[in-house]
Amino acid sequence: MELRSSPSLMRLIALLVCLLPAVGFSESDAAKKNDRHVVVVVWDGMRPDFVTERNTPTLWKLAGEGVTFRHHHSAYPTATDVNGAALATGVYPNRTGLLANREYRSRIDLQRAFENGEPEVIKKGDETSGGKYLALPTIAEIVRTAGRRTAIAGTKSVAFLQERHAEWTTAASNDSVTKFAAAPMPQSVREEALRLLGPFLTEPANTGDQRNAYATRALTDILWRGGLPAYSLLWLSDPDLTQHEYSPGAEPSMAAIRSSDRNLADVLDALSKKNARETTDVLVVSDHGFSTIERGIDFPGELRAAGFDAVAAFEQAPKAGQVMVVGNGGTILFYVIEHDRAVASRLVEWLQHSDFAGVIFAREKLEGAFPLESVHADTADAPDVMVALRWNPKPNRYGIPGQIITDATRGTGKGSHASLSEFDVHNTLVAAGPGFRRAMLTDLPSGNIDLAPTVLHLLGLESPHKFDGRVLSEAMIGDLAPPRAVTETLEVVRRFPSGQWRQHLRISRVGETTYIDEGNGAFVER
Repeated sequence: MELRSSPSLMRLIALLVCLLPAVGFSESDAAKKNDRHVVVVVWDGMRPDFVTERNTPTLWKLAGEGVTFRHHHSAYPTATDVNGAALATGVYPNRTGLLANREYRSRIDLQRAFENGEPEVIKKGDETSGGKYLALPTIAEIVRTAGRRTAIAGTKSVAFLQERHAEWTTAASNDSVTKFAAAPMPQSVREEALRLLGPFLTEPANTGDQRNAYATRALTDILWRGGLPAYSLLWLSDPDLTQHEYSPGAEPSMAAIRSSDRNLADVLDALSKKNARETTDVLVVSDHGFSTIERGIDFPGELRAAGFDAVAAFEQAPKAGQVMVVGNGGTILFYVIEHDRAVASRLVEWLQHSDFAGVIFAREKLEGAFPLESVHADTADAPDVMVALRWNPKPNRYGIPGQIITDATRGTGKGSHASLSEFDVHNTLVAAGPGFRRAMLTDLPSGNIDLAPTVLHLLGLESPHKFDGRVLSEAMIGDLAPPRAVTETLEVVRRFPSGQWRQHLRISRVGETTYIDEGNGAFVER
């Protein structure tokens, strides 16, 4: 069919050609966006103060080539699955629906709490929520919907949340925490991985170092073989798993950090071999910081001693007024059956007189507690009471500051997180590539909820939902004026005849985006 041009049509085309560059949609710009790649590498549990030229030479060099975010924030509770969801969706727990690593939902399991990143739990969660276990689409899902490729690999169950409907190469360890996930692979690719990389590392004797190296190669050697996808994510289990067994600063923990740095080097080397460094933005982020355990508490036992009907699991159908206690390290969730207000109120008062509570949150308005929504924790299945346990800046035996009180899962002197300690809240983010400024340090507050809007912006894609996070424009190439930050402290006091309970939250805001800096509390006797 022959197309004939009229003078009016030609004038219209000329006008459109003039307008396209002004609104940022020129054909060349679109081509550049489609040729762009983003790679996110997560170092689980990496504290920002361990990023040094000696500890992490590869990450240190990458930071010199890009931007270091010195005031980066984890979402609270500062736990892995919470932040896996926040990184993937750009929103806080009250919108993802995932509040902690361990939760209690009777429709998923009537008798006990569950690890919410485990494959069977995710499957049942989707079945009981109409496919809304994770309420909003992830970066990977949005990129694929736009017709572009993605690649996800990792060695912890949190990686499932990024691609929860895919067929993963998984193995669950004896403690019910998945420590090897590798990547979603169709059968033909799986067979290729077995030929090139050897058997999947499913044995208990396989180390975290081996598993992380395998997942890295699964990404770079297998999933990238046919070309670099628009979006890739690699979730490394260290230094988190090693720091839990030892503590921040212990030699095995430092070795785990060096291992993650070597895996990053392998990722960057693979990009260089594909001549893709100039078209790829690399973001290295952690899900949370880390602390040393000062003291562990058996909460069900302590509550029973105080006269509560408290359990860690129900042997029979739960009864009104019973309290299901769900530990998450530095944060404890208390589910009062049938939301008995009198029991919840008494529980809050008990916590306020303790020597271990830091910041108390409640589902209903209770004196001396913050509402759950003050930290975006008001999910549909939220507990009646939640407490961030107390922390202090004292150094551990290796000279690393930051100690917290936790549940009794791990012993004193080992490592944990999930509290509102500044050492748990503040985590690592380094970004480098064609979209970012060079050799820049920024103290403007940022957070894990900012990753999704930033990644999609770099790829030139729109999100189907509104983010809680923001595009990190202050770190990007261009003449945009940096946004301003404001900080405020929220405080609540409850007075008793014997003294007073006082707790606080420090919050930073950039535009409409909020970040929790830290929080703590104490009972002061008269």
